[in-house]
Amino acid sequence: MNPSQARPRTEPFDALTLLREAGHPIELLSERQRQVFAELSPPEVELLNSIKTRLDAAAGEVEGQELKLV
Repeated sequence: MNPSQARPRTEPFDALTLLREAGHPIELLSERQRQVFAELSPPEVELLNSIKTRLDAAAGEVEGQELKLV
């Protein structure tokens, strides 16, 4: 195999890092929940990030917090 046919070296896929970089609050998840997110595939992470982008755009600049009174 000549150098032009060699595969480029890529970093291992890190779902949690990509989700954090997109602004998902990964630190608020339990350890078991983080493990589930860590096992997501690249297309799953891409989908979640796409949905978050769309939700953020729909939320506007200032979003109030919901208040629940018991």
